[in-house]
Amino acid sequence: MGSWVLLLPLLTAVAQAQVCSVDNTFFEVQENTEPSGPLVDINVPEGQRVTLGPSSTPFAFRIEGTQLFLNVTPDYEENTILQAHLECRRGDTVVTQLRVFVSVLDVNDNPPVFPFEVKVERVPEDTKVHTTVIPEKDLEAQDRDKDNILFYTLQEVTPGAKSFFSLVGANRPALRLDRPLDFDKWPHMTFQLLVRDTREENEVPSHTDNATLVLEVQPADLRPPWFLPCIYSDNYVCVHAEYRGAIPTGHKLLGPLILQPGPVYAVDGDRGINQRIIYSFLAGHEEGNFVINADSGNLTMTRSVPSPKTFVFLVKGEQADHARYSVTKVTVEARNASGSLPRFPLSLYRGTVALGSGVGVAVKDAAVPSQLLRIRAQDPEFPDLNSAITYKITNNSNFRMNGEAVLTAAPLALAGVFYAEVQANNTVTSGTASTVVEIQVLEQETTPTGTTLRPPASSTPGGTPGAGTSTSPPSASPSGGSTQTPKPGTSRPTSLASSRTPQLPGSPGTGGVTGGIDQPGGSHAEDQRFSQAEMGALGGVLGGLLLLALLALLILIHKHYGPQLPCCSGKALEPSGFDNKAFVPDNEANWAPAPSPAPDCTLPADPPASPLPAPPTPPSPPRPGRVPESPAAARDGGGPEGVRSILTKERRPEGGYKAVWFGEDIGAEADVVVLNTPASDADGAGDSGSEGSGDEDADADLGGGPHDDAPSADSTFM
Repeated sequence: MGSWVLLLPLLTAVAQAQVCSVDNTFFEVQENTEPSGPLVDINVPEGQRVTLGPSSTPFAFRIEGTQLFLNVTPDYEENTILQAHLECRRGDTVVTQLRVFVSVLDVNDNPPVFPFEVKVERVPEDTKVHTTVIPEKDLEAQDRDKDNILFYTLQEVTPGAKSFFSLVGANRPALRLDRPLDFDKWPHMTFQLLVRDTREENEVPSHTDNATLVLEVQPADLRPPWFLPCIYSDNYVCVHAEYRGAIPTGHKLLGPLILQPGPVYAVDGDRGINQRIIYSFLAGHEEGNFVINADSGNLTMTRSVPSPKTFVFLVKGEQADHARYSVTKVTVEARNASGSLPRFPLSLYRGTVALGSGVGVAVKDAAVPSQLLRIRAQDPEFPDLNSAITYKITNNSNFRMNGEAVLTAAPLALAGVFYAEVQANNTVTSGTASTVVEIQVLEQETTPTGTTLRPPASSTPGGTPGAGTSTSPPSASPSGGSTQTPKPGTSRPTSLASSRTPQLPGSPGTGGVTGGIDQPGGSHAEDQRFSQAEMGALGGVLGGLLLLALLALLILIHKHYGPQLPCCSGKALEPSGFDNKAFVPDNEANWAPAPSPAPDCTLPADPPASPLPAPPTPPSPPRPGRVPESPAAARDGGGPEGVRSILTKERRPEGGYKAVWFGEDIGAEADVVVLNTPASDADGAGDSGSEGSGDEDADADLGGGPHDDAPSADSTFM
């Protein structure tokens, strides 16, 4: 037994020496590794040869001598295990079979790939929030690197679209709705979907891919019809408009009624669906005076309304698929049409026409020469009657009306300016209105760009028309008619109205010939900008403002000068014949005036004596029942200091002046003495340069001292 144990290694070595063998049968190689040497050495016994068996990975290995080589660059995505089947043969007999395995290790060498480049998905507008719009399997990217974890990112291309959709997770690319959709504002949205095979962008190696998502919002029937214009709208709700209009009593209007703020009109609130709207009456149409068109919504009359009345209709607007409808109100008021007058939006229209134009040539608009001049009046109360207004020119035979257009009625041989009165007549209400048209007949001028109109040449442009060039328009009669306009070039007397008429540049001047300037009413069109009623209203307003200003002035005067008014009114009643301000000029007086008295009407009982005379004060009338005292009596009673001398400046015809003495009670007594002066003084008093001398001498004699209080012997006592 022990001997067999000793012989076992020897027997094994002998056996190995008789069969093929390798040192290692399993290898690991990273993919994409280029082979650089033998994979393994094969021990082949003498007399045997080794070959690759049929079960070997095709083209993966080769044998050179007794060495096994890797024949390809391994790729994990193609083969994860490579097998080499080795057969040792002695002749044709297989002696030994060996298997060598090569495990290919995966490397991140492939980018993730989306199964699409652009994906278009239709999403209904009424999809609920938090609904998965696109499932995960439809958006997943494929990565051949089996063990990679992919990370997804959703980026908006349409601004603001990111607030509507998001991904369920970074590794779960399912698309979810986050807020309600709005077809009107967001009919479609575009996103960029990105995928990366690493967590961080800066990892190496890292591979990415991207695809485009287009979400088309499909409109849903969410809103009823909207009657336009909406009073309020926020794209989800519309506060419907209500319509109103007026019709004349006793008349049947042939066309559709004109309503405010517009015709009855409704649209599908879901504009993406845009269902056709059908109109009908719900209430208010029982009398049968009106019908409504089911397709247009226009209201028309079936018969006239005899008396004033108000009709209130409920109009229904329903979708053609009968899914939704809305209701609005239409109010039509039947009024008495008599007295309704049409109105022109302008008081003066301006047009141009070429010189030499024949009959039937249309007048062009002066503001837009490429368009015809149109004269259009409107009835402010009954817009439906605008079509019943007719027009005619009342005072110019050179032009006529053709509907709203102005045409020539005679050949225009002379250039100039014509004025015509256009009268509008409402054939239903019999109301009339007038306006003025200023038509310039201009010469044609050929330029490289075409033919234009230019004002006629004049020897004195802008000058005043002379003889034979009158610009005075004829006066229209109050009844609406007027005298016939003379032909251009006829002489007429110039009126004040024509003198105010501004002359256009290049208009005929002195010595030239003007066109017939016809203006209704005897005044220029500029004077007709305001009607008599408007001017009367303006005058009333201005008069009221003037009255308020006067009242405010009286209140201020009474507030500041009220206490002085009774005094001033009392003095105004006193005689003022004793004051002649022209006797002594202020610049020649050698005495200073006394201080102005206080507002109080009463004078001080005992004024201080002053060597200079005070300004003259008109004496108060004597109280009844008392006899004036003489100056002597006054002096005896009160002494010299009780008498005050006041000299007047009134010159007597025979010479001299007056002096008045007052006692203690100045208002009770008054002594008037006329002091005569020598003839020389009286004569000199007539000179303007010596009026002050006699007065100053008299003041010196009278007020020089106490002994001068009484009048002298030459004085006359009154």
